[in-house]
Amino acid sequence: MEEIKRLSRELVAHGAILDYYQDTMQIPNGNVVKWDFIKHNGAAAVVPVDEKGRLIMVRQYRNALERYTLEIPAGGLQTPEEPTMDAAARELEEETGYKAGEIELLLTIRTTVAFCNEKIDIYLARNLTPGSQHLDEDEYVQVKAYTVDELTEKIYAGEIQDSKTVAAVLAYKDRYCSNY
Repeated sequence: MEEIKRLSRELVAHGAILDYYQDTMQIPNGNVVKWDFIKHNGAAAVVPVDEKGRLIMVRQYRNALERYTLEIPAGGLQTPEEPTMDAAARELEEETGYKAGEIELLLTIRTTVAFCNEKIDIYLARNLTPGSQHLDEDEYVQVKAYTVDELTEKIYAGEIQDSKTVAAVLAYKDRYCSNY
């Protein structure tokens, strides 16, 4: 495989949750090109399953889309070194009020590999204990339980387009609900 070489990386903007860089790259044919790079500290998400087998979802406004979305609970790591399992448990409790009696890794995704290094570890949470939400000051989150079939229908109808949620619901359905 031919080598691609980074000649330089310049910080263009530093944000609250990501940094934007412009990389100068030399590609195998010798051309020098500019590529955008978004550095993200990573995130964790969780598929909470209640005692009836329903998935606990959150509805919240997403400014980038200018609309409400239905998603699994998730959030960014507080530091790049924070264990993602801890972040998933924290986000579950903050956004839904539930605590998990059992939590295990379901899958890992990379959200936008063309220009961003964001990695999200997605966990499965069971044996839930209800409590109260602990939302950040900029969050307004509604919580509702859905069956896997209801969520699958919403995915294929285009009502759920969030990549982490689509991947998580379909992975959960395939691993825990399929009758082969």
